[in-house]
Amino acid sequence: MNLCANDVVSSELPPSPTSSSSLSIDVDESSEARIRRLITEHPVIIFSRSSCSMCHVMKTLLAIIGVHPTVIELNDHDEIAAVPSSSFIRDSSAPAVFIGGASFGGLETLVALHLSGHLVPKLIEVGALTVGHVQC
Repeated sequence: MNLCANDVVSSELPPSPTSSSSLSIDVDESSEARIRRLITEHPVIIFSRSSCSMCHVMKTLLAIIGVHPTVIELNDHDEIAAVPSSSFIRDSSAPAVFIGGASFGGLETLVALHLSGHLVPKLIEVGALTVGHVQC
């Protein structure tokens, strides 16, 4: 998908779930199962640390584009942070972003995807953004 400079991109916000529903802890659900559920239920999800500057940059980049990702602050969720990072998050010291259920790595990968022109189309594909085409 090619986007023109005049294309209008807007975020499509699904009904916001209450934090007690999608982010709730089911005592019968393992931390790994919960992480998998979160990744599949949300079009864009970031596993972050509140004190991480790269995490802040990732959240800011997505916000500027118009995406409002689900953000899981690992320092607030010890049960998720305890899951071995190799299972879901490639580098536990950096933010990890999942788009459409697939891991896109950390900040460097996200910025490269954006600079190559592939980020916005991917976000549109997974329903995190909608685009209204204006003739160029």
